[in-house]
Amino acid sequence: EGSAMGERVEPVVPGPDLVGINVERPPLTHQQSTLWSKRQHAVCVRHAFKQYGSTKNPNHVLSNLNMTVAKGTIYGLLGASGCGKTTLLSCIVGRRRLNTGEIWVLGGKPGTKGSGVPGKRVGYMPQEIALYGEFSIKETMMYFGWIFGMESSEINERLQFLLNFLDLPSQNRLVKNLSGGQQRRVSFAVALMHDPELLILDEPTVGVDPLLRQSIWNHLVQITKDGNKTVIITTHYIEEARQAHAIGLMRSGKLLAEESPHVLLSMYGCQSLEEVFLKLSRKQGQVANQNDMNISNNISLATLNWGKKDSISVTEESGVVGLNFHQSKEILIADGTNGHIDMGKPSSSKSGIAEACDDCTNCSEFTSWGKIKALLQKNFLRMWRNVGVMLFIFALPVMQVILFCLAIGRDPTGLKLAIVNHEKNYTNRSYQECSFDYGCKFSYLSCRYLNNLRNTTIMKEYYPSPEAAQQAVKQGNAWGALYFTENFTDALVARMALGKEADAETLDQSEVRVWLDMSNQQIGIILQRDLQLSYQDFAKDLLTACEQNPDLAEIPISFQKPIYGTSKPSFTDFVAPGVILTIVFFLAVALTSSALIIERMEGLLDRSWVAGWYLLGSRGSELRNS
Repeated sequence: EGSAMGERVEPVVPGPDLVGINVERPPLTHQQSTLWSKRQHAVCVRHAFKQYGSTKNPNHVLSNLNMTVAKGTIYGLLGASGCGKTTLLSCIVGRRRLNTGEIWVLGGKPGTKGSGVPGKRVGYMPQEIALYGEFSIKETMMYFGWIFGMESSEINERLQFLLNFLDLPSQNRLVKNLSGGQQRRVSFAVALMHDPELLILDEPTVGVDPLLRQSIWNHLVQITKDGNKTVIITTHYIEEARQAHAIGLMRSGKLLAEESPHVLLSMYGCQSLEEVFLKLSRKQGQVANQNDMNISNNISLATLNWGKKDSISVTEESGVVGLNFHQSKEILIADGTNGHIDMGKPSSSKSGIAEACDDCTNCSEFTSWGKIKALLQKNFLRMWRNVGVMLFIFALPVMQVILFCLAIGRDPTGLKLAIVNHEKNYTNRSYQECSFDYGCKFSYLSCRYLNNLRNTTIMKEYYPSPEAAQQAVKQGNAWGALYFTENFTDALVARMALGKEADAETLDQSEVRVWLDMSNQQIGIILQRDLQLSYQDFAKDLLTACEQNPDLAEIPISFQKPIYGTSKPSFTDFVAPGVILTIVFFLAVALTSSALIIERMEGLLDRSWVAGWYLLGSRGSELRNS
């Protein structure tokens, strides 16, 4: 490739006639990865680091991991639980981000404009089922098909093929009524629905019949051979990974080896891949300084090009950075299943980039009618098939509004007032008789005033002294205290008769002294209002009895008929619209939040996001449904 790629080195490439012969390989010249070369692979991971937790005590999941998946191949990612496989796959599909390092998928970086990842270029089957249990098989396929931008007729045609291929039951069966194995097959069918360029399958054959498992593998081999598709698969069954073109053995966040299964078996003289994995794991545990070891797949590209005359210069990106073993002699076995991967040569790096971007211009559309339709149908069916949720949605706001109208805004009743009436000289708390003369007679006006207090709101309790009444208020036994002096009636009559000539003592004796508990503002204001209105009623009654104009008791401000509203507005009517809107709003927020949490816990959120579903579009559909 000229000076841009460095000096060319022609390694010894074994052909079919060299099977079983020890071959001495000359030193290989490492070259730097180029942007164009990274774009030619289906997946290219370089110097990937991923950690969780705090910076002081981090949990390293991926440690300087390098991975290369050629286009048109099946790549088996093998490793124990917790080694970082699922985290690596989630970074590849753009669901998580690396702390450091870079990932190239189908010529672009996941999540960038025009990359198509996340989007319809990738088919993703996560470890969990990640399906809507309330959907039938057909509705599940229609939902994801619409998100992928497929037409309904195309979805139905593809559905019939997948039902027959995966031996699925009736398309009208609900997913929640299927067995675990059938649910996993439906999940696998979703990944195959739109015939993507890159298939990422996390444990697709768990719980599957052996015959169907082999049929699945045959299909994967066929689509990679005929359709130039690429498959990344993780599996518990290590031996079935022999059918993959290349495998990556992963442990503790690192790739121990990345090579053809047959070459690995030959290199380490093992009968099974499990023995190879065991040997590599033991060597990893014995090595203290990782930089002194080198497991290299320097013959990876050579293996894929056996029988070809063109020599291949091995670059840095074809090697596994991590634990490496230097070996000068290796036993090479030809692998007839691995075909030649034509990497091609670009006329220029800029043209390659432009071409890749042009191919993916519409791969990750932000919104489309198909996605909106899918999300609306999902939310509608989820509510329609959950009767309890539907009843909750409609009944709860009605119940809350009824309870609010019954409990809020009405005048309180039974408010106790501690009354001290020295004009009648009451000393018995339970004694409530306070007689007075009706008509235009000025005797025991304090009793006449107390008779005008609104009995529905106020309950009167008599106390012997102002101190005792105030103590009752302090102890919470009453909401207020009223005190009438011994000369209240005489002083009140003198006050009206003398007018401005009334002295201070007369004014003082004619007052009703009130102490209220204002810790509850609403009750305090209501008591103030009722005491004042009761005095106006008392004064009007007395003026009318004395054949005087009762309007003299009114304040000189006349309130006419309101332009809007009523003369006596209700607090309930004032607050009710705001309360109803608040209840409806928070109910919609609660339903949307709960749906989001459930989808995230079940893996639906990640799967839909990888399929090209965006958070803003989904919440928009939730708002439409609400």
